[in-house]
Amino acid sequence: MSPVLDTAFIPPRDREEVIRNAVWESMVAVDIDHRPPAEDISVRIGLGAAGPIRICSARSTAVTLRRTERLAREDEEPAVTLGVQMTGSSMVVQNGRQCLLRPGDCAVYESIAPYTLLFDEGVDHRFIRFPRAALALPDRLLRDITAVPLGSDNPVARLAFTYFSQLAVTGELHQGAYADAVVEPSVELLRAVLTSQHGNSSLAKGPLEATLSLRITRYIRAHLADPDLSAARIAAAHGISVRHLYAVLSRAGISLGDWVRTRRLAECRRELAGPSGRLRTIAAIGRRWGFVDASHFSKVFKQAYGISPRAWRDQNHPRSSA
Repeated sequence: MSPVLDTAFIPPRDREEVIRNAVWESMVAVDIDHRPPAEDISVRIGLGAAGPIRICSARSTAVTLRRTERLAREDEEPAVTLGVQMTGSSMVVQNGRQCLLRPGDCAVYESIAPYTLLFDEGVDHRFIRFPRAALALPDRLLRDITAVPLGSDNPVARLAFTYFSQLAVTGELHQGAYADAVVEPSVELLRAVLTSQHGNSSLAKGPLEATLSLRITRYIRAHLADPDLSAARIAAAHGISVRHLYAVLSRAGISLGDWVRTRRLAECRRELAGPSGRLRTIAAIGRRWGFVDASHFSKVFKQAYGISPRAWRDQNHPRSSA
């Protein structure tokens, strides 16, 4: 699985900041409280993705992760994370419940509400983050199932443990056609786990049309950087006509062109502010996300964020005065 962060190669004084940035950028914003002093912190994190599904495999010294009320309120894209306990134990606290996870157990928690993850014995865990909308499950069901151990008493959860623990560390499944192929079964398997645990497995059999807009937007997110992304290609990928595509998105309150442009701009903004923001030209970053005309890219970026791409990059990467 790649990329990999290993604190063995990071100076002790930089470890906490590097870990925080990696977790925030790749998974979710949380406060991180390391138990050992900086020189004794040991963390190895493997990161990956399959379409919109974010994946993290982690081993670490003892740590507490807190999703505060403030961070939960600022959530741009609500998510549900599945935690998979490999060895040792950990605790998940959310919505007035707490559950102890032992090897072979899983639990879910939502990004839109505060939670705490306690790893008093250290971390040996897989984290798989799903867009909340992709699961297409009722809010009440998700609230009821957070911080509930999903383990040996549920055969579907046992199957999911094996599947997701392998998905998290199999790098080939995070690339190209293989990554595209595992998105749908991964979503459906987690839906099956949650609905069977809740006692309402009929929800897992909802008609495909009911989740069509969600599947379409997931597909678009996964292919935002593709220069040939078009209404015709999106429709063909879902076996529908272009007219049907626009009708589905309209019912969901989505204007295709605006929706795609907004998310491409967000990716450009993230990349310009990221650690490699100065390694490529602004025009090249714009082209990577579908803006072939540099002046047009600069104009729409400033309209969206009130600042030019260059000023945004300089704000996040000030040049040395030396």
